[in-house]
Amino acid sequence: MRSFKKQMILLPVAAFLFLNLAFILDKGKKNNDEKNGGLILPGHFKATVVVDSLKGSARHLAVNTNGDIYVKLRFPDFAGGNAALRDTNGDGRADTIIKFADYEDKGTYGTSMRVHNGYLYFSSETNVYRTRLNPQTLVPDGPLELLLHDANGRHEHDAKPLAFDGKGHMYVAFGAPSNACQEQNRVPGSPGIEGCPLLAEYGGIWQFDEAKQGQQQKDGKRYATGLRSVVAMDWNTRENCLYVVAHGRDDLHMLFPKQFNAWQSAVMPAEEFLKVTEGSDAGWPYYFYDPIKHLKLLNPEYGGDGKKAGEGKKYNQPIMAFQAHWAPNDLLFYTGDQFPQRYRNGAFIAFHGSTNRSPYPQGGYFVCFVPFKNGKPAGNWEVFADGFTGRKTVISASEARYRPMGLAMGPDGSLYVSETEKGKIWRISYTGDKNKFTRLQLQQMEARKSTSNFKRPDPLRNNLMSGMLGNGAKLYRNYCAGCHQPNGKGDGNLFPPLSGSEWVTGGPYMDKYRAIQVMLKGLEGPIKVANKPYNSVMPKHDFLKDEQIAQVLTYIRNNFGNNSSLVTAEEVKKVRSRLKQQAPDVKKP
Repeated sequence: MRSFKKQMILLPVAAFLFLNLAFILDKGKKNNDEKNGGLILPGHFKATVVVDSLKGSARHLAVNTNGDIYVKLRFPDFAGGNAALRDTNGDGRADTIIKFADYEDKGTYGTSMRVHNGYLYFSSETNVYRTRLNPQTLVPDGPLELLLHDANGRHEHDAKPLAFDGKGHMYVAFGAPSNACQEQNRVPGSPGIEGCPLLAEYGGIWQFDEAKQGQQQKDGKRYATGLRSVVAMDWNTRENCLYVVAHGRDDLHMLFPKQFNAWQSAVMPAEEFLKVTEGSDAGWPYYFYDPIKHLKLLNPEYGGDGKKAGEGKKYNQPIMAFQAHWAPNDLLFYTGDQFPQRYRNGAFIAFHGSTNRSPYPQGGYFVCFVPFKNGKPAGNWEVFADGFTGRKTVISASEARYRPMGLAMGPDGSLYVSETEKGKIWRISYTGDKNKFTRLQLQQMEARKSTSNFKRPDPLRNNLMSGMLGNGAKLYRNYCAGCHQPNGKGDGNLFPPLSGSEWVTGGPYMDKYRAIQVMLKGLEGPIKVANKPYNSVMPKHDFLKDEQIAQVLTYIRNNFGNNSSLVTAEEVKKVRSRLKQQAPDVKKP
């Protein structure tokens, strides 16, 4: 890591123009002709596509007082980790885009992008920066100031969302590098550590000086705790208070299959909408919130079984509970006046969409609105913007066309939404008479709650794996059992076990890809499975149809003691296509 002094580099406009060429986007008429850029909105709301596919894709965004847009890139490169966008001809489309800020540790998970008091604030996994904005120049021409450095380095849940209280304080969330403070993280049955030591530096929100450079975590004050992962965070200026929508924990069934079945793991725990005051404790890692029982229950790592409430009532309770694993990734309290009055001071939430509800359909992938009054929800949550996935049912997150991520309000009160898959950005405005707005305009959106993207799955009818396991068992007997044995334990010599094999279940990054690739390409040793050497030949099975490979892998990944998500025919099709184009070699773990 470079010193703080070296991080504070001057970013003159001339240097940016030399290193980053502004380019004019294709007007994207085909996408512009698609009604509302593919979004489904309440009556008299309209969406304009600001940019159809931002190179480097997008995470969060902010809009300056002159309408310039600043975007945190999902895939930064040497040209910079951020992008600045401007509409020069007034057609609503960004026609000038410049990458900027070649700061250290750009990563792929940096989160926040905020405009505050004339500065652009943004974060990486480990750092928080700011640079002064100049309305006359698209790219900020002030020095890049390193305000905060996290010396603990990158880890899971390492987002750095930001909020400001208007009194000179900056609030930063520090996610916990753990699912539930287990002795062995994400190892089935591993117990939780009593008096979780991670809470000293993680799993909470810290308060810092918003202008002081060179701060570290020890220089801040722990403002709140018991929050495993927070990405959606905003200061409510009307209530003068901090609010978050926190991610719940994962993998109840995978880690504790005796206490929780797959359906319980898909519908629990809730994503919690919380009002956070100084000293708040939301209960992580000891408790999670059950959205069906409306109770905080004891986590299984600490003796819970899905029924024990323990001392859950003493912790900070959510003001609203959303369905499990929807992934709340941005929160915005609307203070504009372009939208009808009922939206003013209410909360917009961007749900990025679930990844781990298998074998049930994934959920989320929409922008939600929650009306507010006196600091609390004044009604049920509403579907404000939908249509991101481009399909009725999402089995795997990779199938979703778009996944909403960031929210920002423009100077005219319009709402900007970014998404992570293509880097598409929409501007949503209200085109009707605000004084004639009625709830009748919301009926179409309310009806969408009955679709699989929003409704709680039925334990039997919506189990997508049930039809696959029977066919998978037949395929396994025909093509796999001869070598790997009917019990999946291999022969102890030439043919490795499938039970507990990292080649089958995948690690945190490879997951399904390696198993699909081995089925299609085959594999020739020597290899190691569970740290034991094997040396034989696995013939390729590319003669099987995509659906058949999906079925047999789903069977293997959910038998012999394995407990992993299902594989879809579409995922197999994508890997098969990639192999034909690139012909990569299977890498050994």
